[in-house]
Amino acid sequence: MIQCCVGSEDVNANLMQLQMKTRCGTCGANLAPDGEAYICSFECTYCAACARESKETCPNCGGELVRRPQRESRIESTEEVIPGEGWISRPWVVWAMSFSVWGLVTLALSAESYEWWRSRGYPMRLSTTLGAVCAQILTYAPLTPIAFALALRFRIERKNWLRRALLHLLFAIVFSAAHVALRGVTPFAMWDAKLGRFISGIWNSQTHVFQIQWRIFGSLLLANIVEDITFAYVPTLLVAQILLSYRKLRDHELHSAKLETQLTRTRLQVLKSHLQPHFLFNTMHSISALMLTDTKAADRMMTRLSDLLRMSLENNGTQMVSLSRELEFVNTYLEIEKMRLGERLRVHFDVASETLDAGVPSLVLQPIVENAIKHGISGLTSGGHLWISASHEGADLCLIVRDNGRGLSNGSGKPQKVGLGLGATRERLQTLYGQHQSLEMHNAPTGGAEICVRIPFQLDTPTAQ
Repeated sequence: MIQCCVGSEDVNANLMQLQMKTRCGTCGANLAPDGEAYICSFECTYCAACARESKETCPNCGGELVRRPQRESRIESTEEVIPGEGWISRPWVVWAMSFSVWGLVTLALSAESYEWWRSRGYPMRLSTTLGAVCAQILTYAPLTPIAFALALRFRIERKNWLRRALLHLLFAIVFSAAHVALRGVTPFAMWDAKLGRFISGIWNSQTHVFQIQWRIFGSLLLANIVEDITFAYVPTLLVAQILLSYRKLRDHELHSAKLETQLTRTRLQVLKSHLQPHFLFNTMHSISALMLTDTKAADRMMTRLSDLLRMSLENNGTQMVSLSRELEFVNTYLEIEKMRLGERLRVHFDVASETLDAGVPSLVLQPIVENAIKHGISGLTSGGHLWISASHEGADLCLIVRDNGRGLSNGSGKPQKVGLGLGATRERLQTLYGQHQSLEMHNAPTGGAEICVRIPFQLDTPTAQ
């Protein structure tokens, strides 16, 4: 059994990218790269305060939270920005939205109140109506961002809903008191039925001097505390909860996508690494056989093998290469096989010029060619032919390898089993292209076997995996 080991440096780098998140998964606070943070086995990341509050247990998976290793040097964040949520961490945007929303509500209620008073025969000046509504509604604007920040910092969750609900009730009472204080300092703090006009909480209308009217503030608090909580604080809390849930969901989706990408890249590299020792061992076996009969041929084969290994090392870590590069690699491999088989192997290429720059998976042809030689041509005493063709058919690149051997039946009427090379190639194609690919094996009309590979036609864009 061949075991493949992925480089520890690459694994550590990938884990660091996944673990080094920039904000807490509970409160959304920014996490410094060299600051204190805690993670679970699934890389859920939390600040120190949230970790202590959850008793070092992950709220998502229930796993133990451990302190995240500190990064020695600062690097750019690899975490993608989720569209539509960046404004949450920008205070000026929250303040602007608060004043905009409450400003629109103020204008709408001012127009409604003005028409209501007129319809009942008590006309009130528009400026007075606007001033009264501003004192009641617009004073929420400077307090809402503070309530929003508290909601983000002290999120209500299933495990702490009672404790956090009581805490937010206290915050709501303080919020109402602050709103009453702002409203009380305006000239439209409260309507005085005896005087028939609005009065202020800091101005004595009888003595015409500045004086705090505690009675007015007390009356406002008792009359407005329920309205302040239900009309302003609770909606702000709900909006913050919804946005936090949305961001948490998107963070999990992004995290899952990163893990899936890393898994796919590792899987492709493992499949490719299965192919390299496979043809290497077969070639070494051929050289060993020639050493007993033809040392010069064995020496030439060793030279070509060194060229083959050099090309393999140059493509190490690269999943996609140009078709011309893949054909160069296959041709070097075929030269080794020609030394072993002699006149029993003749190779014919039929490659369309427009396909030479097309991108193909590295080592996609070599295991197919090796399979044709091993199961088709090597069983012939003479006259072995191998055809390799490439054509551009619609949106697909068609690669065909055909031999004139005994075909897919091994003489007993049973089809030949798919070997390691073809199996790994089929899995790589499935991983890279999904349903937009095919690898078909059938007997050629003129005898022998034919393998046809269809993949999307794309210009060569090599990518290191």
